[in-house]
Amino acid sequence: MKRLTQIMAMVAMALCTLTLTGCTDDDEYRAYTLEGTWKGDMYVTSTYNGVTYDATYSELCFLRDPYRYSSGQGYWIDYYSYAPWDYVANHIEWTVNDGVISIWLIEENSYVDIYDYYLDDNYFMGTIYYGNTIVDFRLRHTSSPNWNDYEYGWDYWYAKPATMMKAKASADSTVTMETPVRGFRNK
Repeated sequence: MKRLTQIMAMVAMALCTLTLTGCTDDDEYRAYTLEGTWKGDMYVTSTYNGVTYDATYSELCFLRDPYRYSSGQGYWIDYYSYAPWDYVANHIEWTVNDGVISIWLIEENSYVDIYDYYLDDNYFMGTIYYGNTIVDFRLRHTSSPNWNDYEYGWDYWYAKPATMMKAKASADSTVTMETPVRGFRNK
């Protein structure tokens, strides 16, 4: 009987180990699939001087951390056609934890969570939770990182929105220097 108890205890420990690592492995797989550049409509808006502008499309780049496989850094750029600026860019830090993708927009100091998503090598679709706002999105995969390109990284793709607005403000003295406020619109 003592021997049977020992065997059952060892089986229970083995099952617990498999259960605890299963979610981590799934998060790492999702992060691996997420890595790369994605473009599409995130239904982003920016309000500036009391006027709300809709982004034409968004581009998100996810680069995995080589030491923590289910997280990383990257950028999020929203492109505009009829706004006082061409785009608004943010560095991001992201994680996949228990299947939820959490994105921290560093310059805005705000968080976006993505639940209920579908992710494969070609498409990334899901639901964004941004405060009380819930919006569905659809992106297509446009590229994967080229590890032989040493210019690939944060500073290569990033430009601060304030810098872009200062350049336009110097040409037009009536422009008030305030930062656009992010929002999301419903389809």
